[in-house]
Amino acid sequence: MKYYFFILLAASVLVSCKNNSDKADASGTFEAIETIIAAEATGKLMAFEVSEGEQLKQGQLIGYVDSTQIYLTKMQLMQSRKAILSGRPEISIQIEALKQELKYAVDDQKRMENLVKGEVASQKQLDDANTKVAVLQSRIDALKSSLNTSSVNLTEQGGTVAVQLEQLNDQLRKCRIINPVNGTVLTKYAEPNEMTAPGKALYKIADLSTIMLRAYISGDQLSLIKLNQNVKVLTDDGNGGFNETSGVVSWISDKSEFTPKTIQTKNERANLVYAVKIKVKNDGTFKIGMYGEIKFL
Repeated sequence: MKYYFFILLAASVLVSCKNNSDKADASGTFEAIETIIAAEATGKLMAFEVSEGEQLKQGQLIGYVDSTQIYLTKMQLMQSRKAILSGRPEISIQIEALKQELKYAVDDQKRMENLVKGEVASQKQLDDANTKVAVLQSRIDALKSSLNTSSVNLTEQGGTVAVQLEQLNDQLRKCRIINPVNGTVLTKYAEPNEMTAPGKALYKIADLSTIMLRAYISGDQLSLIKLNQNVKVLTDDGNGGFNETSGVVSWISDKSEFTPKTIQTKNERANLVYAVKIKVKNDGTFKIGMYGEIKFL
């Protein structure tokens, strides 16, 4: 009889040790970095090709907002800029006549200098020739300055319109809905033909290829865990057992908090714990909100 008693006692001890060894060090739920994509333009959603559960790639065009009025305004500004720049004066052409007149005046001036040297012409005639050359040169300089000023002003006006065109180009780009990150669409908030506005949510997306398990450890466990440490991640397999995979500690909170009520019993919620995040590669098994446990290696 004693023999059977010792056998039962040994079996009980072994089961107890096994249960202790199988006990998880921490538990929590899976989460992902969720991004809410919002509209950047006002208007009707002319197209919006998004479905919940669909996987989208970064840079993928998934729809656009009506941009007719912005495009027409752009065409109007382009014509205005063209008209402004076409009004710039052709400086070389407009001063060509005066330059020819100056050339003849300089030739007369030289002839007068020779005639004065030969005492055929008077000094007054030479002075008149010099004065004519100086006056023509002044007229050319004044006209050139005026035409340059006019040309610069018109160029600046054209530059102002060019900036307005860039603003419209930016608005047109924002009418195109481009997915910014790789991920899976979690929630869709809008449908085609609805009106939208800047800041209005269109859909929520998250990259589920790598998922995070947010778990909680007690203060006396802090010395057992560190960043980039490998741990074992356990999830229910649906048959009373566990699926096991590896994870890496990516974050440890530096502040304690009360244990979340969704994780522990009411008595244990009074304890202070530290949140940790375990990065796990996801083959589609893990879902947001799914319960998981970890064991330190």
